[in-house]
Amino acid sequence: MNTAEYAAQDAVGLAGLIARREVSAEELIDATIEAIERLNPSLNAVVHRFYDEARAALRAGLPGGRFHGVPFLLKDLDVAMRGVPLSEGSRLMSDYIPDFDATIVARYRAAGLVILGRTNSAELGLSFTTEPLAHGPTRHPLDSRLSPGGSSGGSAAAVASGMVPMAHATDGGGSIRQPAALTGLFGLKPTRGRTPPGPDRSEIFFGISVGHAITRTVRDSAALLDATCGHEPGAVFTPPEPAFTYESMVEREPPRLRMALQSEPFNGATVDKACRAALDNAARLMEAMGHHVEFARPDLSGLDFGPATALLAGAFTADKVEAYAAKAGIADPYSLLEPAHAAFVRESQPRSARDAVAALEIVRAVERRYAGFFERWDVILSPVTATSELPLGWLSAEVGDLAEVGRRAAAHAPFTAPYNLAGVPAMSVPFPQQGKPVGVQFAAAFGREDLLFSLAAAIERAKPWM
Repeated sequence: MNTAEYAAQDAVGLAGLIARREVSAEELIDATIEAIERLNPSLNAVVHRFYDEARAALRAGLPGGRFHGVPFLLKDLDVAMRGVPLSEGSRLMSDYIPDFDATIVARYRAAGLVILGRTNSAELGLSFTTEPLAHGPTRHPLDSRLSPGGSSGGSAAAVASGMVPMAHATDGGGSIRQPAALTGLFGLKPTRGRTPPGPDRSEIFFGISVGHAITRTVRDSAALLDATCGHEPGAVFTPPEPAFTYESMVEREPPRLRMALQSEPFNGATVDKACRAALDNAARLMEAMGHHVEFARPDLSGLDFGPATALLAGAFTADKVEAYAAKAGIADPYSLLEPAHAAFVRESQPRSARDAVAALEIVRAVERRYAGFFERWDVILSPVTATSELPLGWLSAEVGDLAEVGRRAAAHAPFTAPYNLAGVPAMSVPFPQQGKPVGVQFAAAFGREDLLFSLAAAIERAKPWM
């Protein structure tokens, strides 16, 4: 399989070629390694390579799952894989090698995926760009001066450039949707608890973060979620099981939907022309498809959710940092973190347990407000980001001033985090503007990924982006 043939296929397409014996899993692995070695020097998307482990998995025999023989990459954050590094984008954890597989990794293996490496991540997932000091910046495939976003920027760059058809990603504040939007890909953040957090944890970041993937096509995302969703013993959050497979929903036309159009973020940040144009185009397309579109948004007045989220993120990260340092015998773990991140995490430490409880109450209040809003509306339509380009260095550790980093992050990406707090599914769908990748966000009620997949596939058929 040559480079062009490989890059023209999505994961479902590659699995079909293998099933029909038009190509072998070995040939696909060779094509993937060739693509990574050719493209990665300029992009820095892949920071750990597992080529020997991948070939060993082929020799041992792959399970006959939905993605038998399809190449895949894991994000360098949260998910353990036995015997290979998990550095979480940090110099602190540069020597960490887990001795177990995360449940979601076990499900990836059972689906037949062949894992060849890890993609670059922002340090500890704490940034909307992917420029960790531990591994260096990941560059945008279309413009080396730009970032593909974060914290899953390595996964986005790997998929957008053609290294792999899809890659694992996580989303605690927009880290699937934002990179997908900036690179012209499809990215769905599932419902809280839809994918498993264990076996070593019962939830990740108080249920605010969830793992899934960045993909080229809707059907890949749907089929992968079919392969990985489902109850895990001990998990705190377990949404209702879907009535139909997500892959089957890709073939179904969505019903006529009531869509709330949110054009302005809650923090009043300015939305640039390309993001506004993409939203306008999406709204017109939705009306042409027969959906009702009207300006509306949830009422989050009185909920100071930004500082509450920051406090919880700092406390969660402090616990992770100090637990790892104690286990590894590191006396001063904060000296190994990027300065802005060390300052951010330290800010949470003087706060009391009552402060943390109050912050969690705000998160749950946001969840209730959205639940009430979705009793009237089926979908909320908004931009993904407020700026359609993210220059390298603008959000990096080099900025230094923690308050300035926070202001810039809020100006770039104010639309995504509320859906993490609400725990509802949300997706970035490509609506390119004059050759520039731009994403539009669609969100639905708790547990309604089926509706989003059906809607996204209808958009994909109407306006193909791959």
